[in-house]
Amino acid sequence: MTEPLLLTQEYVKNLLPSRPVNSNKGTFGKVLNIAGSFNYQGAAFLSSVAALKVGAGLVTLASIENVINSLASSAPWITFLPLKDYYKKCIAADAFSDLKDVLKNYTVVSVGPGLTDTAAVGDFVDDLITFLNNSDKKMVIDADALNVIAQNTSDRLPENSVITPHPMEMSRLLGIPVEQIQDDRIAAAKLASEKFGCTVVLKGNKTVICSNSFDIFVNTTGNSALAKAGSGDVLTGMIAGFMAQGVSSVEAAILGVYLHGLCGEIASKTLTEYSVLAANQIDTIPVAIKSLMETYDV
Repeated sequence: MTEPLLLTQEYVKNLLPSRPVNSNKGTFGKVLNIAGSFNYQGAAFLSSVAALKVGAGLVTLASIENVINSLASSAPWITFLPLKDYYKKCIAADAFSDLKDVLKNYTVVSVGPGLTDTAAVGDFVDDLITFLNNSDKKMVIDADALNVIAQNTSDRLPENSVITPHPMEMSRLLGIPVEQIQDDRIAAAKLASEKFGCTVVLKGNKTVICSNSFDIFVNTTGNSALAKAGSGDVLTGMIAGFMAQGVSSVEAAILGVYLHGLCGEIASKTLTEYSVLAANQIDTIPVAIKSLMETYDV
């Protein structure tokens, strides 16, 4: 592909993974979501539930115990893996030993939402990415995990990875000003894809997606309702959930971004663009998927 492709309903509809009748939760993949800290517990909830809502068969939240304890009763659909904590605030530097042996059981690893930008988390994320760097494991990397990558720019990422920076995070990743990124968002996405060897989702108005073969897609859905805390966590979960179902990294990114934008539009119909919360975006995922499947008038 040489020219950017504007995403349309018909194009994205054809990427939806099938749902065979003869299936079980393993058919639709398992997500290990590494997220949350004492101050950002909602990020762990939003990213985990969003992955289930788009069709993943199972989601395990790997986090510190006080996050797990606070979410266990409100999200019984999630399974949990406790990790070592750093003074009960965030994941400890040596927590990778808690999950190293279980990574093989999961189709996708998502990491970043609500982890906090601390030295302990940085050491943990470095260990995780170093371990997976030469594997074929699918990953979605967002938020605080991106800040770790930005400080260790010599590392390429697994080719099946998707990174989801907003412009400021992209500025840190590339070492160039936000203004330069916003002046040519397609060029910035290509540069990041070349640097890290993975699919890039540059969030914002008309989100840009660049595959690791430099195909460019520009989103056409969404509105200001998505400019709200927690929206990025929902998107991370949606992309991970689609990756778990067997679609490619770039196709999962396209599905997640397009449908996430639709969620904002649909929720705004009744709540207005002022009042849509990240939880409302999750609630609207089924309607967005239905609209994509049936050309349903939203």
